[in-house]
Amino acid sequence: MTRLLTPHIATMTELREPHKVLERSGGKPVAILKNSAVVAYLVPEEAVDKGDHRTATLDEVMESLNRRRAINQPVLDYLKDK
Repeated sequence: MTRLLTPHIATMTELREPHKVLERSGGKPVAILKNSAVVAYLVPEEAVDKGDHRTATLDEVMESLNRRRAINQPVLDYLKDK
């Protein structure tokens, strides 16, 4: 059983009138179903974070890489000979 990431759902047939689907969802993401299986999520613009984003500095990136080295190293070792 698939877990939906939103309580709002719509069928492919309902997408013939997307404005109604968006109005009914109240600005929240909508799971799109086809034959009772999730095929996509429709995310209205107002549901997307519009906060101020910034680019990480090189020091922050290096700190993160160093902090996760023990977690990432087995994957890197596996991929080395691929």
